Amino acid sequence: MANGDLQAAHMGDCLALERVLCRSRQDLRRYAEFHCVINDVEDAVQESLITVSRKLCDLRSLECFTSWLFRIVKRECNRLKRGRRWLTGDAVTDDILPVVTPEPAEWRHDVAAALESLPAHYREVVLLRDLEGLTIAEIADHLTLTSEAVKSRLHRARALAREYLSQ
Repeated sequence: MANGDLQAAHMGDCLALERVLCRSRQDLRRYAEFHCVINDVEDAVQESLITVSRKLCDLRSLECFTSWLFRIVKRECNRLKRGRRWLTGDAVTDDILPVVTPEPAEWRHDVAAALESLPAHYREVVLLRDLEGLTIAEIADHLTLTSEAVKSRLHRARALAREYLSQ
């Protein structure tokens, strides 16, 4: 998060606020996917972003922004779960959560082999993006590359992995 944008948004700069919200969206979504019923993820993210836009000026310490952001989305997920329970009269149980079916072990081995077959610079960018969940900008900063170079490497790495898996 660009600290300057966060400070400017805190002081009431609308354009800086928009940039902060755009950068926060992906992290909020990832967090909400673990705490919300799958159908409520997008609603929780939207409501959280609205809350952030309204209350950011009231935040006393900008160092707490990230934890504050995640508390808001978790609270929103819980509110949506309570609403679902109230509407249905039933407890929110695991059966309304997304069904996670484990991949066959062969798939995991095939994907691991495909990743191993990639040159190190391609493997690194795939792992940072798809496993760590970093944004293109974050990967570019981490690897000291341009965003365009990261996108190019990621595209090439995925193409090579697909090619390996299709054999």
